[in-house]
Amino acid sequence: MGMLEIRNVDKVYHTRGKPPVHAVRALDMDIRSGEIVALLGSSGCGKTSTLRMIAGFESVSSGSIALAQRPIHELPPAKRRVAMAFEGYSLYPPLTVRENIAFALQVRGQSKAERLRAADAMIEKVRLTQFADRLPAQLSGGQQQRVALARAAITEPRVLLLDEPLSALDEQLRVQMRQELRRMQRELGITFIHVTHTQLEAIALADLVVVMEQGRIKQAGPAREVYAHPRDRYVAEFMGGQNVLSGRVAKVNGGSFLLKQGAREAIEVPLQARRGIGVGDTIDIAVRRDDVALVRPGASLPPGCGTALPSRVTAIEYQGYFVKVMLDTVPDDEFVAYVPEKTFFADPFNVGDVVLATWVADRARPLA
Repeated sequence: MGMLEIRNVDKVYHTRGKPPVHAVRALDMDIRSGEIVALLGSSGCGKTSTLRMIAGFESVSSGSIALAQRPIHELPPAKRRVAMAFEGYSLYPPLTVRENIAFALQVRGQSKAERLRAADAMIEKVRLTQFADRLPAQLSGGQQQRVALARAAITEPRVLLLDEPLSALDEQLRVQMRQELRRMQRELGITFIHVTHTQLEAIALADLVVVMEQGRIKQAGPAREVYAHPRDRYVAEFMGGQNVLSGRVAKVNGGSFLLKQGAREAIEVPLQARRGIGVGDTIDIAVRRDDVALVRPGASLPPGCGTALPSRVTAIEYQGYFVKVMLDTVPDDEFVAYVPEKTFFADPFNVGDVVLATWVADRARPLA
């Protein structure tokens, strides 16, 4: 049984004179103790509503939420053993770091000596000892983030909820804070549930990635599984790093099938775990961008590559350790190859060049 169990939860918002908005639909999820979970999805997918229902700031329209097998969905927020750190930190400007962190214990009625002692212990855990007497305005964005996390964690919650915790930071600081969040989570021993719309942040941080669309879970699993093995077109395109092609099944050959796209050469695709595919079915397949090799017409194909789709280079972006090459392989859609930097610059392509996009057959995967 999961430490946090969400069972068949719905959230419907009602506004007078307007149709109801179904924000979350039949949400079912187990979250183990000590995990970092990322709720990932585009705006309006239901991830923040889910977070707020766990915290108790939104009521559950139907279904249940239990923590350590104890139902909490009807309890007030203060009695749930759940804390929430908000996107904008919400620190009190006139209070020092120590006073901000201790404030939650003041609300609970602890004596000044008790709450300051607890605050100093928490300040040491988040490595802010030398900043204890500073005001929020005297701190960097990353330091303010740590204060907000420490203030939430001092109440000893079993679950800490983070709503877009890194969105206000610049790129370099976001990378640093990802490691800080990991370290703090290990040291505090608290389950983190982290809402984000940034795919890289989710896969870098989370033990469990949950991709949501229109209030439903589209796929949940370890970060590598969700990124490398998306179940359907939505997850493949949203997570990035995949090319999605559509076509009709022209032939089924035991462990593989041939996908036909109009007049183009048929693409061989392993069935893998997918069953029930028949001739004439319309199927989506995914090919990772870093599995696509580009060769010039007339050149030998790389070993094991059977598919070779004629394409024209439409754009090139240098990304540091690889070069992103955009192609017109798929009409009216994006097809991309991630070419290793050294490989690209050994024989660079230019916009307008005709190339063959090719990959080893077993790197293509059928989607649901």
